[in-house]
Amino acid sequence: MSEEAQIRKLLAGCRRRDRRAQMEIYERYSRQMYNTALRIVNNRIDAEDVMQEAFIKAFDKLDQFEFRSSFGAWLKKIVIRESLQWLRKNSVFRIDEKEENGAIQDEEIEIEEVENTGVKQLLEALSKLKAHHRILLSLHYIEGYDYEEMMQITSMSYANLRTTISRAKQKLKTALLQKI
Repeated sequence: MSEEAQIRKLLAGCRRRDRRAQMEIYERYSRQMYNTALRIVNNRIDAEDVMQEAFIKAFDKLDQFEFRSSFGAWLKKIVIRESLQWLRKNSVFRIDEKEENGAIQDEEIEIEEVENTGVKQLLEALSKLKAHHRILLSLHYIEGYDYEEMMQITSMSYANLRTTISRAKQKLKTALLQKI
């Protein structure tokens, strides 16, 4: 049986509230979803809580999943929304007005300029950025969302998103170059 067929079978069980099927889905996806939540909320305990809430929400709304994308992608969107909701509820995620109205400069700053930096250093530098910078860079470069998807997730305008990502890349580049 193919991987997709196994997932479809497990999801059918989850729709019937089969605890074994739910546990199997949880075991298959929990690590990846935890890592996604952790990159956004930047705290292990909170990431665990967010991930648990996301799984509960996903199981409750499973009838809305229509196989237009993979189940993992659908679940990841729920985790991201839950993470952002947690940040908003805890007053962590705020966009500075200066960034919303600022001019875009150095749009093409490339993170590859510091490619000799190890992944561990990159993640460490990323974790030290302001929450909204860390989140947007994680969504775009680690999770692979394009600007259109990010606009929907964050409710930011295109210009604000571009400006904020540009500034976040500059701050990350500066942080990485200071460590080298």
